[in-house]
Amino acid sequence: MSNEELQQWIEKVSLESFGVSFRHKASFNRRLSATGGRYFVQSHNIEINPHQLEAYGPEETERIIKHELCHYHLHLAGRGYMHRDADFKSLLAQVGGSRYCRSLPGKGGRKPLPYRYRLVCRSCGQTYLRKRKTDPRRYRCGRCRGPLQLEPIEPPQ
Repeated sequence: MSNEELQQWIEKVSLESFGVSFRHKASFNRRLSATGGRYFVQSHNIEINPHQLEAYGPEETERIIKHELCHYHLHLAGRGYMHRDADFKSLLAQVGGSRYCRSLPGKGGRKPLPYRYRLVCRSCGQTYLRKRKTDPRRYRCGRCRGPLQLEPIEPPQ
């Protein structure tokens, strides 16, 4: 789908669901990864994530479009257009837009690092797992206030 087709689609959804025309620019942005779309307060333009369309189809993308159009129309009307505002929540429910977009397959966000270091108390043996390397001289045991020793953990194979 091209940007021109997206523009026509958003104009159609705006007229059908909100009864008001969309008079600004709409486009796809392939760099969006964690969000379904964006509404720009300064320019009033809308960007849509094309990966959502590819992964979940036009129905889910239309719900994202309605979400962004809620921001657009409420902002131009001078009403509460932010996610936390009651005006936004009620209009979103009224038109059937999605509150959150679905996660993209294979894009589960940052993968948490496994623990790579262990701080061991020399007095009582209490262990503290750490993902980052720390200077054990700067810290003491939380249980007995004893000195700590840093030990690297071997990654599982």
